[in-house]
Amino acid sequence: MILIKLFWSFFQIGMFSIGGGMAAIPLIQNQVVNLHNWLTLTEFTDLITIAEMTPGPIAVNAATFVGIRIAGIPGAIIATVGCVLPSCIIVSLLAWVYFKFNELTVVQGVLSCLRPAIVALIASAGLSIFTLAVWGEGGFSTNPQTINFISVLLFTAAIFILRKWKPHPIYVMLGSGIIGGAIYLLI
Repeated sequence: MILIKLFWSFFQIGMFSIGGGMAAIPLIQNQVVNLHNWLTLTEFTDLITIAEMTPGPIAVNAATFVGIRIAGIPGAIIATVGCVLPSCIIVSLLAWVYFKFNELTVVQGVLSCLRPAIVALIASAGLSIFTLAVWGEGGFSTNPQTINFISVLLFTAAIFILRKWKPHPIYVMLGSGIIGGAIYLLI
């Protein structure tokens, strides 16, 4: 019975936590603390801290943690499956609709309108990361003293290497991290 409750609770969280991990926190709190009393509010706060620190989405990390706490390994599996299953169903339905109707001009029109917006979102995220790397948390500045020249050098070298020799990007990121770490240790 507890496994069914875990599955259903995290299925609801996965279904209605639209807007990312932070939007899921009140839903998780309602299910885990208020409705089922699986955790105290203090334990829930610790849960969110741990879920933030570990890789992966907050809701999935919380599901795994709560599941293992309540019903061991089977609970962790059931709660995690319950959390990700709504997304799998929705994405599968969208993929089916796309493959069934992708030839329609309306669908192609919608997709062609979405492409520039998606490129803009990705570019915006990249620009934010670049600004943070070069100028720090203060943001863009015309003052040359605020520029992190090590970041600029590593960025330029990484772009050059990626364009010239086309290695796997993971290798370039790993190499940049090692070189940057060594430089910062020496300075």
